Amino acid sequence: MGTTLRNRLQQTRFQSPFHEAILNLMVAAFYVRDEMERACQDHDITEAQYNVLRILRGARPKGHARGEISRRMLSRAPDLTRLIDRLEKSGLVERSRSSADRRQSVTRITPRGLKLLDDMQPTIDAIDQRFADRLTTRDAKELSRICERLYGD
Repeated sequence: MGTTLRNRLQQTRFQSPFHEAILNLMVAAFYVRDEMERACQDHDITEAQYNVLRILRGARPKGHARGEISRRMLSRAPDLTRLIDRLEKSGLVERSRSSADRRQSVTRITPRGLKLLDDMQPTIDAIDQRFADRLTTRDAKELSRICERLYGD
């Protein structure tokens, strides 16, 4: 394997190639997450809030119930209700009772939430471009295939 991980961890040997791959995957995941967290912090939201806003943008104009938002999140938010409460307080989402089931509320993104996502897009595009500068399209597809093999059914 390469020397980047060995140099970063100041480690010359790994338990196995699988152990080295896991560590590489973890370092890469933290790197990507740090990039996204910085982009979100610049716009006064968290990465989880950004994820919810993206989900709701895709569900326009219908919106989603909390359970459906939870199922679609990249990583599970321990208290999604409070996260949505904060987004609602900021005017980025709105909630209303479902006409089919009055016990359930539906969350929708507001125009202000859409504007925030639009404002963030150049930063997100720049992150994507940094990865495109380092990986070929073939590499990206192979990385996706490998990741799905790890966490898929």
